[in-house]
Amino acid sequence: MGITEIILIAVGLSMDAFAVAVCKGLATKCFSVRRMLTVGIWFGGFQALMPAIGFLLGTSFEKYIKSVDHWVAFILLSIIGINMIRESQSCDDGGCDDMSFMTMLLLALATSIDALAVGISFAFLGLDSVVLTFLIIGIITLVLSSVGFFVGNRFGSKYKSRAELTGGIILILMGLKILLEHLGIISF
Repeated sequence: MGITEIILIAVGLSMDAFAVAVCKGLATKCFSVRRMLTVGIWFGGFQALMPAIGFLLGTSFEKYIKSVDHWVAFILLSIIGINMIRESQSCDDGGCDDMSFMTMLLLALATSIDALAVGISFAFLGLDSVVLTFLIIGIITLVLSSVGFFVGNRFGSKYKSRAELTGGIILILMGLKILLEHLGIISF
């Protein structure tokens, strides 16, 4: 998997966090750079941590499912993508002005569960530099979440559903690409 694919996966994964950050920005009455970076660091940190945990879990079970790894990656990415597309159609604006430790922890966990599943699929792909991959995911999520908080605070909720929809489509396409490459139908 090349850097382009890693960046696309990172952008896809960060769309949940971006959407929640937009909602946090909408609900925040007083904008501050500190609040914006707090959201970005929480979401970016967990988006980097969760695929690492998933990767460790996946490598532990690799010998048992190596023959179906491409299907596992395709199914996990597709389920996550479909779920994101479904969520993009919901009207829940889910967020409040609360920036407490527990609130941010729960939001960061909720927005990074899909990254755990992606980390499991990474274990079957034989990535060359997993640490760099996890850092790219975390940094991209930090930046996009910070931008999402700013956008939400300044421009409103009209971008939330588009961000989730785009992220879902990217993850499904990446899963399909992995499957088709393994089956020898396409090569990049």
